[in-house]
Amino acid sequence: MKELLNKGLDAIYSEMVDMRRYLHQYPELSFQEEKTPAYIAEFHKNLGHEVKTGVGERGVVAILRGSKPGKTIALRADFDGLPIQDEKEVPYKSKVDGAMHACGHDGHTASLLGLAKVFNSMKEQLSGTVVFIHQHAEEYAPGGAIAMIQDGCLDGVDYVFGTHLWATEPLGKIQYRKGPIMAAADRFEVEIHGQGGHGAMPHLTKDAVVIGAQLVTNLQQLVSRRVDPLKAAVLSIGSFQAQNAFNVIADSAKLIGTVRTFDEDIRTKMEQEIKRIIDGTTLAADVSATYHYFRGYPAVVNHDEETEVVATVANKVPGVYEAENMDPQMGGEDFAYYLQHVKGSFFFTGARNPEWNVAYPHHHPKFDFDERAMLIAAKTLGHITLHYLGNEDKE
Repeated sequence: MKELLNKGLDAIYSEMVDMRRYLHQYPELSFQEEKTPAYIAEFHKNLGHEVKTGVGERGVVAILRGSKPGKTIALRADFDGLPIQDEKEVPYKSKVDGAMHACGHDGHTASLLGLAKVFNSMKEQLSGTVVFIHQHAEEYAPGGAIAMIQDGCLDGVDYVFGTHLWATEPLGKIQYRKGPIMAAADRFEVEIHGQGGHGAMPHLTKDAVVIGAQLVTNLQQLVSRRVDPLKAAVLSIGSFQAQNAFNVIADSAKLIGTVRTFDEDIRTKMEQEIKRIIDGTTLAADVSATYHYFRGYPAVVNHDEETEVVATVANKVPGVYEAENMDPQMGGEDFAYYLQHVKGSFFFTGARNPEWNVAYPHHHPKFDFDERAMLIAAKTLGHITLHYLGNEDKE
């Protein structure tokens, strides 16, 4: 069965590339996806799969039932793009102004569609059921996973798996980790309410820019001085807004940032400590501030036994030269919610072309990946599925 799967995927690789490039040219932003889920649903319907649309509002779930009873394995791919202008000079450059697939979700989708097509050709030999979860809105909290789960995408599922194409790791490498692999991703906003005035008379004002700058500096001490150095935490300010003329002192300033943690106690402490520092900074400056903390995705925590299966299977997948245990990383992923309901694992598939001098990181305007990684991702997910369906060694 593994050889049949490998040959089938090799045979349709060019089709997977075509699908990926089509999707890359027509990205849709989180919670605005319309044509992408319709494209996905049509593909599965043409294969004869049971298809559910509008799952969790915009998601698609397709079900392939083998000829014999067995376990039910769910495989998930996300399909939303990002609000970034595509700066690559390639034939498949995004045709949507201000939007692009800068995180590989087009590749995730093409990989899963290709795998679905090959599994469909093998359905008479499959024991069990494969559920293909095509998820919208991974990039923007609250994300699409919660709503899709509430809408039943995991009903009857025994195990769930997913992968992320990782363009900064070499093609042919699979990375896995038992336990926490990706961090909880939270967002916070602070608006300082000062007192504006003439730039030549600062003594008559309460300068929101100066106070905001002081707050940024004070917040940087939070991780280094308030969090156990043996615990992981990140606090970054991504936006500082105070638009005025050159000779006007700002009446208000808005700061937006992110917090990344693994430990729930540290997560709660960060939320509380940010407020304490805001209160102290504004009290000293005799101003007020509005603070909002938005909890995003929880940490992605892989199950041990299922991750061990990923490690074992990946080492035997054609094209994989190394399967390694990775350090946890601070990016966020709402795949976390699936793992809170069903056993499974999330892993990374290296996608850096060995001939590239520069591999642009995810969310970069020139982001791209080696499309051969889609084949490796599909084969790895396929082999994992065959393992749990009991078809791994059948010919």
